[in-house]
Amino acid sequence: MKKILVIHGPNLNLLGQREVSVYGSTTLEEINNQLAQVARENGVEVVFFQSNHEGDIVDRIGRCPADGFQAIVINPAAYTHTSVAIRDAVSAVNIPTVEIHLSNIYKREEFRHHSMLAPAAVGQISGFGVHSYVLGLLAAVKMINA
Repeated sequence: MKKILVIHGPNLNLLGQREVSVYGSTTLEEINNQLAQVARENGVEVVFFQSNHEGDIVDRIGRCPADGFQAIVINPAAYTHTSVAIRDAVSAVNIPTVEIHLSNIYKREEFRHHSMLAPAAVGQISGFGVHSYVLGLLAAVKMINA
């Protein structure tokens, strides 16, 4: 079975209680449950990873080839705008990666308009709330089945 890794970056463990007006009331567990259902419907295995620590995310990306992942869906959260290390890890593993964001980063503060990861990702989906995750997962499924 084809495998996709879903990475949730810093503070996403606080979804449902954190800035509800920006990120909505859906919890991370609810997002993961929804993605697991979409994965089952599309015949892929999905594995979830959340960390507030940049190095842990870099390490997890680096293990993707050995762990048999064919694609990555990542919400790098605040690391979107700062992490050359995560960008380099994605480039190094050469696994199709979809960058997603719950909010539209281009309608927010100026510093959020630049993504360090975007040049290494296959594509970016932002601004659709929880649906950004679903769309990102479906895009990853299409890529690995193409």
